[in-house]
Amino acid sequence: MSAQARPPFPAQLTNPAPHHPHWASLQADIEAHLKQTMPLKQPHEVFNPMHHLVFSAPRTTVPALCLAACELVGGHRQEAMPAASALLLNLANAHAHEHLLLSDRARPGDGYGANIELLTGDGIVPFGFELLARSDDPAHEKSERILRVIIEISRAVGSEGLQKALYMENTLEDESDGEDPRHVESMRVVVEKKEGGMHACGAACGAVLGGGSEEEIERLRKFGYYVGMTQGMLQRGLLQGLEDLRNLAFNQLQFFKDRGLDIHIISTFINF
Repeated sequence: MSAQARPPFPAQLTNPAPHHPHWASLQADIEAHLKQTMPLKQPHEVFNPMHHLVFSAPRTTVPALCLAACELVGGHRQEAMPAASALLLNLANAHAHEHLLLSDRARPGDGYGANIELLTGDGIVPFGFELLARSDDPAHEKSERILRVIIEISRAVGSEGLQKALYMENTLEDESDGEDPRHVESMRVVVEKKEGGMHACGAACGAVLGGGSEEEIERLRKFGYYVGMTQGMLQRGLLQGLEDLRNLAFNQLQFFKDRGLDIHIISTFINF
């Protein structure tokens, strides 16, 4: 297959999320929180590019899903706000690194050199974990939850998660033929590590911080995984098995519906 006929690849993790009023509301709250915790201030040569990189990166539903999962298990969205913010910061960093690897794309840090983009992207990741650590309140005995979420995010974005997916994706674009079955299978692995893994992480983190039971956490992790897989496969034109993924996602939500919980908002993440 020629390069012109090949499906768009690689797909950005931070592809603009499908529009939905609930998602827009959750995303607006996350961005307002970040603007409060990361204001433009001196030294401008540090904070201006940081601010630009974070708020110019295309959006994904991962942070919003974190808040929705927290609310589903009975928590308040503010309890998961630091985790949602940390996820958004990690995704903005991934977006910057994707563009540094692929020079034919428009850069997210217009007006800043590649060296500034790299340093800024690397700087916002520890800031995300700082937000999580600062949210700890010993009086409410949430230290274990926060530590668990830090570990969840670290694993999802680390060498066996998002970073591995970015490496595989870059290699596949250079070396593989889109018609080769091995190429398609490798793309599926990328989606599993990338969109699937990050959405699974977001949903699980929200459930943990909302005080969900282990069963609720794992069901929402699976739900997030199916949401991410569906989005990632759609972005790459891999349509086989999408209906099965949606059915599997709704099966996880049925558990909550059977217990009288309102699944309307969170179901919109798969019912788009």
